[in-house]
Amino acid sequence: MPTSRRNFIRNTSITAAGFVGLRALVSQKLMGASSTGRAGYGPLVDDAQGLLRVPRGFSYTVFSRTGEEMADGFLVPAAHDGMAAFAGPEGLTLLVRNHENESKQTGHGPFGADNARLALVPEGKIYDRGHGIEPNIGGTTTLVFNTRTQQLERHFLSLVGTVRNCAGGPTPWGTWITCEEMNKLPEPHAEKPHGFNFEVRPSSAPGLVDPVPLKAMGRFRHEAVAVDVKSGAVYQTEDLGDGLLYRFLPREKGQLAAGGRLQALGFVDPRIKDTRNWPGTAVLPVGQSLPVRWIDLEDPESPNDDLRVRGMVAGAVPFGRGEGAWATDDGIYFAMTTGGQKLQGQIFRYIPSPDEGTGRELNAPGRLELYAEPNDSELLLNCDTLTVAPWGDLVICEDHGSCCRLIGVTPEGRFYVLAENNEPKNELAGACFSPDGSTLFFNVQRPGYTVALTGPWDRRAP
Repeated sequence: MPTSRRNFIRNTSITAAGFVGLRALVSQKLMGASSTGRAGYGPLVDDAQGLLRVPRGFSYTVFSRTGEEMADGFLVPAAHDGMAAFAGPEGLTLLVRNHENESKQTGHGPFGADNARLALVPEGKIYDRGHGIEPNIGGTTTLVFNTRTQQLERHFLSLVGTVRNCAGGPTPWGTWITCEEMNKLPEPHAEKPHGFNFEVRPSSAPGLVDPVPLKAMGRFRHEAVAVDVKSGAVYQTEDLGDGLLYRFLPREKGQLAAGGRLQALGFVDPRIKDTRNWPGTAVLPVGQSLPVRWIDLEDPESPNDDLRVRGMVAGAVPFGRGEGAWATDDGIYFAMTTGGQKLQGQIFRYIPSPDEGTGRELNAPGRLELYAEPNDSELLLNCDTLTVAPWGDLVICEDHGSCCRLIGVTPEGRFYVLAENNEPKNELAGACFSPDGSTLFFNVQRPGYTVALTGPWDRRAP
């Protein structure tokens, strides 16, 4: 199994401890109590760079900024987003990073404002060239980082020609699935349809992967994916206020390009028709584990942007902007950015059936639980991508128009702020730890750069 964000959960003795703590704190808040004692690493302080506020004793390195020339002659694209870390050769860390760009954002792409560097792309290595007029400039970059020196050694383009690569997820077989957050019809100069997932294998040497769309996984406004190690099922979120939660059952485990079956989640109890807990809707209680059913979806490649509509007609339930997804030994966790009574976010946990993805699962169906709904912006505001630290703390990236933070949750249920962006409206995304546990990486989407944060991780207060 590759070393990636999910491995830390699988290798630690406190599986998904941050989520356990999150529920404990939410319970206290509902009862009018509050957690006591210091949590995290103390108050945040400014530093000479002036970009972020981090705890005293911590330091950060900023690298791979938008517009820099990379090892392959391309430019670092803008809109840094989802990301994962993998073990590279000689103890190096390989980061695969998304870029949430559209073809019309010409100056934000890897080819330059006049697309002069488009000629550097080998034949067949770009998904959609846009007839050479308006090439698609979303995709991924791969970064080779040395945690011993805290230096970037090289970076290069690894997938190109896609649209709005927002989040995704690492797989147990050592690849990154990058997701197009696109549900529109092709733009005027598009040569190919969009709204798919693509698979990227990390490498320490420059080179573009073959851009193969994983069409059987569905065409919709993709956000993130998480893979159940035991069954090989892939769970997918949809970034819409009425988006669904999808499951893809590969025909061959670990071979996503070989096709499979796409499904959407509904409840066994047909009276439960919504999960969002928005004002005026029936309330889904926190902490109650409810059996689910998975509904087959035909024509997953439909260009009509109607998968979620057809799914709800068949009994699937909507979620409030599905974002981050994360697999652990005790379930799959999902962040819903605008779920909850105050539209400030929810976290769900899905517990797969012992017979997940087989005909036998009807006898012991998987279960979905609304794990947390803080409804308190001081604790958490619009949760986005998430990860778990090697020692069990949950780390959440916020995406909000005011202040964007990295929020930590301890196993004991205390929230703390791990970092804060000094520039409002600049989304944080893609948090992940290096395989050696020394470095927390994350992205500042605009103006576009990656951060490596280090410090006395072992001094966290309980």
